[in-house]
Amino acid sequence: MQILPYALLGLIALVMLVVGIFLITGLAGAPYVPTLKEPLEDALTKLYKISSKDLLIDLGAGDGVVLKAASKKGAKAVGVELNPILALIIKWRFRKDRQVTVKCRNFYHFKFPKETTVVYVFMIGLRMDGIYRKIQKEATRLNKPIYLISNAFDVSFAKPEKHISQFYLYKVEP
Repeated sequence: MQILPYALLGLIALVMLVVGIFLITGLAGAPYVPTLKEPLEDALTKLYKISSKDLLIDLGAGDGVVLKAASKKGAKAVGVELNPILALIIKWRFRKDRQVTVKCRNFYHFKFPKETTVVYVFMIGLRMDGIYRKIQKEATRLNKPIYLISNAFDVSFAKPEKHISQFYLYKVEP
């Protein structure tokens, strides 16, 4: 009978921990908002035709929908996720997919692999200019252009190459 109160307290503490992690990552500018599969398909075919020649980085990989879509098209995909719970979930989800890797870290401190060709981001608008600058630094470091697909938000100082539905495509030059 005395175990029940401790189990209940443990469950409450676990729920509070999970909610706290989501709250902290959300306040840090990385809220979890899922990407819809159908519009994403258009973005990866009509906006930027992803293929086996690409390495896509998903900044804020969330539930891994973008990683799965890229992998299905033959591309390598790297998910960068700040939320450790989401990172663990997508690591588990893609444990057998050799095309997908997941890193639990702040993407501002993440060095892009040299094969990087495209970056996908679904981030709040206030962060887009900084994300663009981060990608530009990586393009300079890698000495090649990198494409940026932004879901829903544009970059205030850059003109997109294409715009379809809620997606913007930028060519970020070194």
